Amino acid sequence: MKLAKIISWMGVGAMSLALFHGFTAGDFFADGGMILDNPWGIVSMVDLYVGFILFSMWIYFRERSIVISIAWITAMMIFGFLTGSLYVAINLGKSEGDWGKFFMGWRSHDL
Repeated sequence: MKLAKIISWMGVGAMSLALFHGFTAGDFFADGGMILDNPWGIVSMVDLYVGFILFSMWIYFRERSIVISIAWITAMMIFGFLTGSLYVAINLGKSEGDWGKFFMGWRSHDL
């Protein structure tokens, strides 16, 4: 579990730096337009959002509160895997070394 924590916090750091670089050195709308003009850019965006949706399904499943689920899922759709990395890091910490609790959330008592 320690390795998973390290990797998830590295993801938070990498995504934070990448987003900072993108917003300070790039033009979100102009660069985004170039991505969507490229067929492989479209493939990449579809791939990315399929991943967001699948990850969001896991968030919805493991959270007890619909409000908290919606907040995390909304953040996921806006900030991408910065949110996913943060969600994993936080919940690895809350799981107290129990992988079942990490993956299942409040449903882990059903195991």
